Amino acid sequence: MFKILQKTWQAGIATVPYPDTPARVTEQFRGRPEFDFETWRDARPAAEVCPTGAISVSDREASRQVTVDYGLCIYCGQCAEASPEAIRVTRDFELAACDRASLIATAEYTLTAADRQAELIGLSTASSASTQVAETIHQVLGRSLAIRQVDAGSCNGCELEIVALNNPVHDIGRWGIHVVASPRRADMLLVAGPVTRTMELALRKTYAAMPDPKVVVAVGACGISGGIFGKSYASLGGVDEVIPVDVYIPGCPPRPEALIEGILLAVGRLGSSEG
Repeated sequence: MFKILQKTWQAGIATVPYPDTPARVTEQFRGRPEFDFETWRDARPAAEVCPTGAISVSDREASRQVTVDYGLCIYCGQCAEASPEAIRVTRDFELAACDRASLIATAEYTLTAADRQAELIGLSTASSASTQVAETIHQVLGRSLAIRQVDAGSCNGCELEIVALNNPVHDIGRWGIHVVASPRRADMLLVAGPVTRTMELALRKTYAAMPDPKVVVAVGACGISGGIFGKSYASLGGVDEVIPVDVYIPGCPPRPEALIEGILLAVGRLGSSEG
């Protein structure tokens, strides 16, 4: 017994202090790409190599609209390789949002005779939204949260990160958060993967079985938009194509800290303090 206590004392605290302090990420970690819309002169090369269509270009007469959708982005970095003068890959991962539209940035340009972007005439950047729904549920739940996790058709990458939430390093139990087996005992539905057509009915039934108030969190690019799978004969796309979603957590897959940020945002613990 004393040897166990001695080893525990020597090991110290393994749990990271996130979100009280910034997360530690390695130099090799690929986070969201950052775009310098002011100096970007041709978005077509980046749009052509993007595997999910997260970057799209629409020309009409003498103007061009460039759209960047972080809900589709898988952080592959190919866009930065195609347009290094305007795009760089950062180590930022905190992009959880309560509004799907807030993950989309659009830029409007005038065009030159060579079909290159000239003057930036309009810009709408991606930003987090308010958490009115989250604040309401937080008043009811207090400091406890029961999560039912559903794999709607993922590659299991997101599931590996979700499992890591329960290890000593991240330990979501410190906030009174735990995973339950029955949706009838759950406050939150955490959904990963694009919704396959074979999982549609199961997801609808799971959501219907949850008592009110409840929140739904879409995990990863696939959960938000369908990701690399998109929409097809086998996939319906993102979770909000089937059930309403309250919080979106971008990433492919999102790291555990990103999941923590999104979960805490969903219950108003981060959202209420940020206004």
